[in-house]
This record gives sequence, structure tokens and C-alpha cells, in this order.
Amino acid sequence: MARKATIQRKTGETEIELTLDIDGTGNVEIETGVGFLDHMLTLFAKHGLFELSVKAVGDLHVDHHHTVEDIGICLGKAIHQAIGDKQGITRYGSMTLPMDETLVTVALDLSGRVWFENRFAFPTEKIGEFDTQLVAEFFQAFAANSLMNLHVVLHHGSNSHHISEAIFKATARALRIATTVDPRQTGVPSSKGTLSE
Repeated sequence: MARKATIQRKTGETEIELTLDIDGTGNVEIETGVGFLDHMLTLFAKHGLFELSVKAVGDLHVDHHHTVEDIGICLGKAIHQAIGDKQGITRYGSMTLPMDETLVTVALDLSGRVWFENRFAFPTEKIGEFDTQLVAEFFQAFAANSLMNLHVVLHHGSNSHHISEAIFKATARALRIATTVDPRQTGVPSSKGTLSE
């Protein structure tokens, strides 16, 4: 069964079309108008082995905030739709990932319950023209709309680009583990018998 989803979102601030295939090979087609976010989403798809297409037009004359947050919303919704009833999935995933001087751990649970634990900070306010505070905004929206528990911990790091890159890569690899179908798993991986909203 194909585990794919297409999300369309149009507001007074952004217009987004996003397509995700969980069982892909890492191919991407991304145009958000925010160069640094394009880079991070490309890394996310490559390390998660997801097929990801994102077309976004946002109010970039204001700033990047609405575009970044709304893409997080759409990606979260796509994950939630694509995993469907969660039959047979591993459910949990974690990854501790080094990026030069940086070390990040991401742990997540596709539980149907939302929690975002943010234990990272950036040494600079900007990465080029990109506001570093938008990384947390993106993942807050992503966790809320995928209905997952998401914990991100920065152990150490001094380069803002490396920190962001490690967070996106580690999240992708943890999600890749969590969405993998375990042939030994019958039904949903929960003693309650459900992983619903």
C-alpha cells in the first residue's frame, strides 16, 4: 500500500502544495523562496529516504516566518496522512547525530499525542538571511500536525548552520526508523490497540 500524501494550504499569507512519499529514495523538488529552508528540506528528504515535493509562495516581503511555519504544518499533516492507521509501523525512532563540532539527539513517537520538547539554542540570530528562531517554529508546527512526540536535544555545538543541519538530519533518520514497517508487528504497536488522535 502506497504511503503517500498531498497537502494543499492556501491562506492570506502563503500558498503551499506539498507531496510526500514515505517509501522513497530521497528525491526532492523544492521551491519555497527561502534558500536555507530548501537546503534543510533537501537534507530531510535525503536522510529520511522520502520523496518530497514542496512548492510554496509566501509573504517573504514581510519575513520568512509564515512560509517556514506553514511548510512545517503541511509536512506534519502529510506524515500523519501517509502513515495512515499505523498498522505494523515501528512507531518509535531516535538518532544521535554528529555534524562536525555539533552533536544532536532526536527521539520521537508517532503516538497520536503532541509534544515538542525543544532543548536547543543557536549561538547566532541569523544563518545568512534566515532567522535561527524559525527552526523551533518549524518543528513545533511539524510535531503538532503530525501528532507526534518530538524531543530535540543539542548536546554541544558552536556553529548555527551545523546545529540546524544536525537537527533536520537527525529528525529525518529518527522518522525513517519510526515509519518502517516491522514484519513481526501485527496491528498497531500499542497495548491499547490504537494509536489514534
